[in-house]
Amino acid sequence: MKAFAYLWSRPWLLLPLPPLFWAGNLVLGRALANSYPPVSLAVGRWLVALVVLAPFVLVSAWRQRRLLCQNWVLILLCGAFGIAGYNALGYLALQTVPAASVAFLNSSLPLVVPLAAFALGVERVRKLTVLGILISFAGVALIVARGDLAGLTHIGLSAGEPLVLIAVANYALYSVLVRRKPQELDGLAFLASTIVAGLGVLLPFWIWELSSGARIPLDASSVGAVVYIGVFASLFAFILWNRCVTVLGPSVTGASFHLVALFTAVLAFLVLGEPIASFHIIGAMLILCGFFVATGRWPARRSNTG
Repeated sequence: MKAFAYLWSRPWLLLPLPPLFWAGNLVLGRALANSYPPVSLAVGRWLVALVVLAPFVLVSAWRQRRLLCQNWVLILLCGAFGIAGYNALGYLALQTVPAASVAFLNSSLPLVVPLAAFALGVERVRKLTVLGILISFAGVALIVARGDLAGLTHIGLSAGEPLVLIAVANYALYSVLVRRKPQELDGLAFLASTIVAGLGVLLPFWIWELSSGARIPLDASSVGAVVYIGVFASLFAFILWNRCVTVLGPSVTGASFHLVALFTAVLAFLVLGEPIASFHIIGAMLILCGFFVATGRWPARRSNTG
């Protein structure tokens, strides 16, 4: 508990964890793309997260029911954009879009978050943050292009690529909106409420998917993958992401999203046996360099606040 309290009080140490969990989700999402219906996968992951979370939030949610009702619009928007839109559209895109295209387009999230924050008047975009984002984005582009940046020009747009861009826009809006959560509102109760709202948004699409003949695989590997995605890539990742957004701001937190590409390369090597080439190493160095440049204002912030 002391170790958790230490990390919780220093959110910059928590920043790498959501990208790590999401990298695992990316590897599993690719494996399930041809066997698991996309909306059903999105519903399954959040049902698992809600079941695990419910015993810890029922009492606090009941006590803060009036505050939750007062913020129902924010909860609905966060559920629609962060829970429903981003995940369902992402899984749907993975069925038709090449992995390189998904990685490249999804990596635009840190560029979209500051724009969304600026457009909604949440915070100003710092030049150092923009510089760090661009540096890490160059590393992602190098990895996606497999060392040949000219190869990026051959990544064309099919019907699925716009879905990735829409999904990214959804999560960028969520990352900005979640910072509007009242401080007195319990974070876990808020998350549980957004999950319920997101599942409500997904419900009609899920019914349509199942009525169209989709079948949910119930083999051990598929169930285990959904459990992992529900607990780690959904529940834990969102709790830590919300904490970082609240304390560090959406721009700095968004910059850490480039770490997903780094962790995905490592996991692919360890789990799938894919080799790590020189462009992976150079790209990873650029990603880490950009990450620390974008988040390099922590020491100044700490010294200013004492």
